[in-house]
Amino acid sequence: MHPFTRFSLKAILSVLLFVGVSSPALHAAWNDSIRWNAELNATFSAGENTPFWLVSNLQGLSSVERNSGYVRLSAFHDMDTTRRFTWGAGVDLAVPWRYSSPFVVQQLYGEVKYRCLQAMLGSKEMWGCYNDPRLSSGNLLYSGNSRPIPQLRLGIFDYADIWGTRGWLGIKGYIAFGMFTDDRWQRSWVAENTKHVDDVLYHSKGLWLRNGNPDKFPLVFEAGIEMATQFGGVSYENGKAIHMPHGLKDWFKAVVPLKGGEDTPDGEQVNVQGNMVGNWNFCLSWLPKEDWSVKAYFEHFFEDHSMLYIDYRWRDGLWGVEATFPKNPVISAFVYEFLHLKDQSGPLLNDTNDGVPEQVSGNDNYYNHYIYPGWQHWGMGIGNPMVLSPIFNRNNLLYFRSNRVVGHHFGFSGNPTSQLSYRVLISYSRNWGTYNYPLEQEQDNFNALAEVTWTPKKLKGWQGTLSLAGDSGPLMGKSFGVGICISKTGWLKF
Repeated sequence: MHPFTRFSLKAILSVLLFVGVSSPALHAAWNDSIRWNAELNATFSAGENTPFWLVSNLQGLSSVERNSGYVRLSAFHDMDTTRRFTWGAGVDLAVPWRYSSPFVVQQLYGEVKYRCLQAMLGSKEMWGCYNDPRLSSGNLLYSGNSRPIPQLRLGIFDYADIWGTRGWLGIKGYIAFGMFTDDRWQRSWVAENTKHVDDVLYHSKGLWLRNGNPDKFPLVFEAGIEMATQFGGVSYENGKAIHMPHGLKDWFKAVVPLKGGEDTPDGEQVNVQGNMVGNWNFCLSWLPKEDWSVKAYFEHFFEDHSMLYIDYRWRDGLWGVEATFPKNPVISAFVYEFLHLKDQSGPLLNDTNDGVPEQVSGNDNYYNHYIYPGWQHWGMGIGNPMVLSPIFNRNNLLYFRSNRVVGHHFGFSGNPTSQLSYRVLISYSRNWGTYNYPLEQEQDNFNALAEVTWTPKKLKGWQGTLSLAGDSGPLMGKSFGVGICISKTGWLKF
């Protein structure tokens, strides 16, 4: 860990501990109950690997290896949002078999909230905005597909009304710094002399506005932007090492995307230092007081500056519609999404040089980077999993081998009885590889999941889930698998 990072995290943790010891409000809240959970999960598969939807969007706690599983124990103190001051904490540990590591600290965090202001330190499972975590294919920037990134996050995490607007305008946003934790796994997994990195730092920020007051009129519009950067660290490939700077000015350049200095490779000096990615988000919701709702959303992904603005047409993105019918036992929620990532601002890229002084943006190469092993953590893509994660690469390269994708995704769920619920996911995509390394021919990919969950009334706190999933198509090959999960949730009251 970088000395500056270690010092910062120790200082922040000390402040939070001081607040916890000295705050009367925290002492008053300390006797609240603790929610605990014990879980046993196993998947049994035949074919190329564990099927796609038994691996994806599970916060990275999954394995592509056939016949795998884990035992998981967790405990949480949930925040009470009705209080002016509240706090939360979580410990979530797993012991898996046939996973990328023999022991997983899935979550370990503490958080505080005063009025609308919040702070979180540690690793916590989080999801992208607007997307249903159970039915969506996933947000283009943060889908919940990879393990949580340890970080310090500060901001307004939930919409706060802007003063004087009587609830018609709201705002939320955050800023975060952290680090990636998969250095050792990369070194053990990648093919010899291929790219891997150590000590990579993380920065993310977001800002959203909400227009509408559903208590007075059901139409609500939301818009925002979220950006993230991989920076610092050391990149190794073919026996060579690239040491990326990580001083105070480099942290600033992560916050305000700027060109690199002379201590960075040439490519960083003409573009943005580090691997900068981002997502524009737009959502229009109809939220009547009746027992149904519908929303439509659009996400536009960008790399560096080329598609951040409207200099080029926004051909790529994720278009989605979600409808909910809470009292309908057959179908209570439905999602359809269309994914188009084929354009990437065109195939050509030319940075200014003495020979060709004109700069041409193109070949954005989504999720990939020439210094870092791309927008991934522990081999799982952090963005939408329909861009197949590097962990599926049989040649052990940390590289998204097909990011030019056009796909369709359906998801729906229901609650036939008070004890039974289900969900179904169906995805289809066509893949062209990348501009630099196109596939020899277009490859299709089909993935499906059918899942039933039983929550027996007579066995309080117990829950059982049976999942059936399968893949077909030349991109991933044929696979079929069964997932079984048994869990028990309870409360410790003091």
